[in-house]
Amino acid sequence: METYTLKVAGLTRELPICSASEKLDIAAFIMFSDVEMTVAATTELLKKAPEFDVIITAESKGIPLAYEAARQSGKNYVVARKSVKLYMTDPISVQVKSITTAAVQTLYLSQEDVARLKGKRVLILDDVISTGESLTAVEELVKEAGGNIVGAGAVLAEGDAADRTDIFFLEKLPLFFK
Repeated sequence: METYTLKVAGLTRELPICSASEKLDIAAFIMFSDVEMTVAATTELLKKAPEFDVIITAESKGIPLAYEAARQSGKNYVVARKSVKLYMTDPISVQVKSITTAAVQTLYLSQEDVARLKGKRVLILDDVISTGESLTAVEELVKEAGGNIVGAGAVLAEGDAADRTDIFFLEKLPLFFK
């Protein structure tokens, strides 16, 4: 399998290159199970983050990052869920289509999470920002919840996302066009 060598937060990883479409391959960055990467990347991201009260991420690959950022900062985090759970009361929702997902998905926040965000300085974190669709969906949820977005960050900015000035990130991740 072909790989891409990624150097980020003082660590090196070989990422498998996977087909995203007939015309595009991506290097798969998966933080799940990589505690060393999660801790190191979070430490570096928090150095770039503005002051915040609460963290939000989209389910599911951003969860380890959000948890570790909450642990290191002592602040709470919220997860925008991909389905309504039994315990969620009167959820709000937005739809999203990301580069790594085959179909349109919906992200949800319970009223309890809405209350955690309302009037707070909210930091959005994710593992990778690529098309920005997931980020836009989370931004919409935060705004609907009455939160004040103070920043959006990711470990990696993929493709054109690396040219954005409204996000912060640690490293660029190239796209591989066929």
